[in-house]
Order: sequence, then C-alpha cells, then structure tokens
Amino acid sequence: MSDLLPFSAALYQLLAGVEPLPAETLPLEASAGRVLAEPVTARLTQPPFDAAAMDGYAIRWADLHLPWRVVGESAAGHGWAGTLGPGEAVRIFTGAPLPAGADVIVVQEEVARDGDTARLNGEGPTRIGAHIRPAGQDFAAGGMLLCAGKRLTPAGLGLAAAGGWRALPVVRRPRVTLIATGDELVLPGEIPGPGQIVSSNPAMLTALLRSAGADVHDPGLIPDDRAALAAALQAADADLIITIGGASVGDHDLVVPVLRELGADIDFWKIALRPGKPLLAGRLDGTRVLGLPGNPVSAFVTALLFAVPLVSRMAGRAHDLPLETLPLATPLPANGARRDHLRARRTPAGAEPFARQDSALLSLLASAELLIIREADAPAAAAGELVTCIALDMFHSVF
Repeated sequence: MSDLLPFSAALYQLLAGVEPLPAETLPLEASAGRVLAEPVTARLTQPPFDAAAMDGYAIRWADLHLPWRVVGESAAGHGWAGTLGPGEAVRIFTGAPLPAGADVIVVQEEVARDGDTARLNGEGPTRIGAHIRPAGQDFAAGGMLLCAGKRLTPAGLGLAAAGGWRALPVVRRPRVTLIATGDELVLPGEIPGPGQIVSSNPAMLTALLRSAGADVHDPGLIPDDRAALAAALQAADADLIITIGGASVGDHDLVVPVLRELGADIDFWKIALRPGKPLLAGRLDGTRVLGLPGNPVSAFVTALLFAVPLVSRMAGRAHDLPLETLPLATPLPANGARRDHLRARRTPAGAEPFARQDSALLSLLASAELLIIREADAPAAAAGELVTCIALDMFHSVF
C-alpha cells in the first residue's frame, strides 16, 4: 500500500488552484442558492421615508395630552401632503409616510375619537419617535447589503430586491458531464438481461452533484468500447468530466488507457481509501477529469469526498462536510493502510457501524446516517471511544 497516495494528499492535489468560475447575471428568481460573484450595495434607502410602524394617529409630542383635530389620513402609498400644526392629528396606517411636523404615533387602541376630535385614552407612547420607522432604518443607499461569496438565501434575495436589484452577478454553475461505462448496465426501468444490472450511479450522483451546485449532463450509458468511450470524452462540453466505472486494472477497464490515448494528463490514480481505491484525477485538453469506481457505495463515497468539494469550490460555495464526534456503540478492530469510511446508524449508545460493509450494498448506504472515519493504520477502538463521523443525515438536510 505504500505506493498509494494518501487521502489528504489526493484531496489537496485535486483542489489546488481551483477557483470559482466566472460570473453571470441572473434575474432574482433564478438566483436562489447561487453564490454572489460581486458585492451588492443598496441602490435605494429603506425605508425611503419616515414610516408608521403601527396603525394610529400621527401627532406632535408636545400635543400628547391635548385634544386633537383630525385633519387628514395617511395610508400606505397615499401619504398626507400637508404639514401638521399645533393640536392637529392625522389618521395613519402601518407603512404610511409620516406627515411633516409629526414626531410620534399614538396607537389606535389608546385613542378615543368623536367625529374629527380625538384624544389620548390610555398610557400613550413614552418617547418622541415612538412607533415610527425612520428613513434608512434598514439600510441607506450606497451601504453594503450582501458580500461577494455569499450563497443567496430567500431572505438575501428579498434584501437585494428591496435594495433596488432586479438581477444579480452570480458564480456560474459548473457544467459536469457524467459518463457511466459498462456492457453490463441497463437504464433504470429496463429489465436486465443475463449478466446485466441496472445502472444506479448516474441518478445518485446527479442528485449529489446538483446539491453541490452543478449542472449535470448525462449522455447515457457508454459500452466497454474504446472508440465509444473516446467519443464520449471528446464530446463532453464541461468544466468537469466524471467517469463512473472502468477505472480499475481489468481487461475491460478502459478509462485510463483511453484517457492516455487522448493525451490526458493523469494527476493521480489509485489512492489509500476504502471504499474507492481506484480513484483517478487528471485533465483532458484542460478539462478536469475525475474517474470514480463503479461499485455504488464506492462511487458515492468518492463523489462525496472529492467531487462535492471540487464542484462546490468551482461554484464558489463552502465545501466542508458536516463532521460530528460520537462515541462508538460497538468496538472496532485496528484499521489497515487505507482510510476507511464505515456506514453506520445512530443509536442511544452512539455510532453503530453496520455488520456488512460491502461496497455494492445500496440498501445499507441508503439507510446510513453516518460514515465513521477510520484513518489509515488506526488502532483498535473500544466501545465508548470517540470517533469522527461524516453526518450524512445532516448533509442531506442541508443540501
């Protein structure tokens, strides 16, 4: 195993020099979840005028304990145009502009009104400016609203809209082409023939990569044929090509030889990882290539550990996976020379690894809440000992 690249070195090498992709401008409604490529400053002031925070009566503080003559009404979108004089009041509604001359609002529940005459009928406000939202209370024109690198949430989009933005500069989504290889594969919904199985990886990895911010293109299944694989690789219009399967050393594993025939640069191939040893990374005509194993669990784990961080960085997103420290529910033997990722469930006693860890068992992967990380050459661990886990349940809830 000494010739295998350690996990940390492989990840560092993969991500070295990766920057967010260039910006594009999108309408607000198409920008949710995207990452701002440039800072967004306010083009407007919010609120643009002193506004009522409550329904009531706008008066002068000096007249609080006097009877008032109601001289008009101010509603949202329809302000009162005059200037308030001594002993006068204006009926006002939430969001309406404060009349000139007024400096306090008395809420309607504390006012007794008889025709055009009104007066305080309660404790009343305790200070000048009560129940008034001053102009610029939220933000002022020219002020910073959203920093570059921020992922746009619904609230962030609302803030940008209030600040006068109709479209925003965001990092372009990485274009990813998935190339699944294998004569044994048939599409989901088809009935496998003798010796065939359903191709489950593209659907699984498409969802995973889209959650990380990618646009994913799946050209369909590629047979174990050099010419077909070469054509699929050369036809990919992508920032990242991900192959699935065919990256091992068997006679029908064609990804590495075909990439080399096409002049690709192989950065690394085979790493000290379980599951996922035959991982490949390289470049084909400047396009990044990541070759994943074909076994479903291996494909998922390597995509989670390598493809998700790579795509996230291209999309301008943070790429740290949710880690959690938990006690072991059962003891574990010493680990070998490859970093391992054990599918596990949560129990009252802590993280409990499944008894079976075969890299073809999708049913266990789908029910796993955790991946217990076992570093290379980790010693045996007793029940109750703390271990670091990737919290799959947290990852799926976030993405």
